This record gives sequence, C-alpha cells and structure tokens, in this order.
Amino acid sequence: MKTKHYTVEVIIENKPAARDPEGETIYKDLILKGGYEKIKSVRTGKYLKILVDANGRKEAEKIVFDMCNALRIYNPVIHTHKIRVRG
Repeated sequence: MKTKHYTVEVIIENKPAARDPEGETIYKDLILKGGYEKIKSVRTGKYLKILVDANGRKEAEKIVFDMCNALRIYNPVIHTHKIRVRG
C-alpha cells in the first residue's frame, strides 16, 4: 500500500493548575498596559506541525503520539497535549 503525507499538529499546554509565567507576563505587561481590559487571561503553549508518511490517519496519529512519548516532547506531569491529523 502506498503511503500518503499527513500533516499532524501537536498542541502542548500547561495543565490548568500549573503556573504560566510567560502567559502572565504577556497579560500584565502587554495586554493590560495596552488597554485591553476585556481580556481576562492568557495561557501560552507550544504548537508543532509535523509532516508524516503513513498508511492512514490513525497510523499518522500513532507515529506522532509514540514519538512524543519516546522523546519526551512534553512533560505529562505538567503538560496536556492534543494531536490532530490533517489530510
């Protein structure tokens, strides 16, 4: 079976209970000082866009999931992650 290219997105965020110093700084020093008082909070994260050769969407997701875990791309103690496969 011929493989196909899949774009796989990985979104890594701090868990809700974990502090986000970068998000806090952006909020306090840029957003509030810039007059955007209707904005109530900012959380930062990481976005990875990965091109994968796979036999299907599920295989593409599994390849990236396994890679993230094996290489410790995120820390499961403090991070959550979402994996989305685009065709």
